Amino acid sequence: MISLKKTAVALAAAALVLAGCSAANSGDKKADGADKVVTILTHDSFKISEEDIKAFQEESGYQLKTVSAGDGTVLNQLLINKDKPVVDGFYGVDTFQAAEVINSGLAEEFVPKGLEKSDTVEGKLAPIDRGDVCLNADNRWFADKKIDIPKSFDDLLKPEYKNLTVLTDPLQSTPGMAFLAATVSTYGDKWTEYWKDLLANGTKVVKDWSTAYYTEFSGSEGKGAYPIVLSYSSSPAYEKGATSSLNDTCIKQIEYAGVTKGAKNAEGAKAFIEFLLTDKVQKSIPENMYVYPYKKNVELPKEWATYAPLPTTVIEADIQKVGAERKAWLDEYSKIYQESTK
Repeated sequence: MISLKKTAVALAAAALVLAGCSAANSGDKKADGADKVVTILTHDSFKISEEDIKAFQEESGYQLKTVSAGDGTVLNQLLINKDKPVVDGFYGVDTFQAAEVINSGLAEEFVPKGLEKSDTVEGKLAPIDRGDVCLNADNRWFADKKIDIPKSFDDLLKPEYKNLTVLTDPLQSTPGMAFLAATVSTYGDKWTEYWKDLLANGTKVVKDWSTAYYTEFSGSEGKGAYPIVLSYSSSPAYEKGATSSLNDTCIKQIEYAGVTKGAKNAEGAKAFIEFLLTDKVQKSIPENMYVYPYKKNVELPKEWATYAPLPTTVIEADIQKVGAERKAWLDEYSKIYQESTK
């Protein structure tokens, strides 16, 4: 687990709050003699305040139980338990996993109050937050070396940027999968050639975001050797401008919540999803989960408006295309990576 610091960019750092189950699990409530526990599967970065948890429980009558699946494994856990679901709802399936959730029949139909069906994925996945995946640069490193900060995917292939970039494995990390989808969207059928050239130019791939950002990246607390890292457009807000987002490399990533197909307490899951979309919880998302709220009318913290405004031009992946081709992309990437290490 990662210790959360106020200025750290920590999309994966809230595991301390939800290591297994939330503190909200104690003292199950009963209503009309029925068990009123609602169980929600999340990834490790999910966090809402104890105050908000208490408010949800008092207003809804449901006792909240959260089960952490680990970053990138919410989908896997849903698939493993498809025939005998053990949770009522889930949060943390992203743009690049959404089609598999729909196509595998893992979610019930549900459109929360205040949203249109067109806001959701086929009326089954409700958007909760947005965390665009982008390359980030260590501004001071580039200033000291008197080298221009790269702007595009193509720039990473230039000799002056050799051995400067660290990415995360798309087979193990959601940002890594997002970056892979971004390169496919950008280069089409030639994406494999791009990756061969990228790896040949000294790009390093590590297993997860926290290793890349906190250990390998030069611009955060790890003081590593790589001044370019795969992270999020929100990350510079927590580095107070010491880093910057390469906005031409950003791909839009939305995280969704849904009601598990066959849930024992579907109504409780629906109530919790609607709670996540209340203005109060949406406003707390940047500080608690280090991503942007889905609702556009929610004011961002001052640091975000200054250092990390939401990118206006981003790559947008086709959810169904990703669902249909994701496995083939990952298989091809794996071959390219293995070949590069020989």
